[in-house]
Amino acid sequence: MQITRSSENETGKAPADYFTGDVYLDQVAVPAGTSTFASAAVHFTPGARTAWHTHPRGQTIFVTEGVGRCQREGGPVEEIRPGDRVFFEPGENHWHGAAPARFMVHIAMQQQDESGEVVTWGRHVTDEEYAAG
Repeated sequence: MQITRSSENETGKAPADYFTGDVYLDQVAVPAGTSTFASAAVHFTPGARTAWHTHPRGQTIFVTEGVGRCQREGGPVEEIRPGDRVFFEPGENHWHGAAPARFMVHIAMQQQDESGEVVTWGRHVTDEEYAAG
């Protein structure tokens, strides 16, 4: 058993290379030993969002607060709210973030592949793509 006390981890600002707007991360689970599971609480300020990206083993997000948006490539922009769970298939290009005038927090869960990768980042979501919701 391993316990990580909340006082041992600080909230980190998400890198601008992969996010538009202000986004903050709290690590929930980090792959260790034989576990390939990774998870984070992701805090989006209004209008903030990820860049387009994929996960080799898929990703599940679970909304805990606020109102958000998500989209898979070629699909409509969907509104998501607390209690909503979204599963993105392995390799499915997608983005997610907060609604224009609302904060949003979700728990992101994914697994590493054989090479230790959990995500492949693409280009930023344009304002036009985001506004399509």
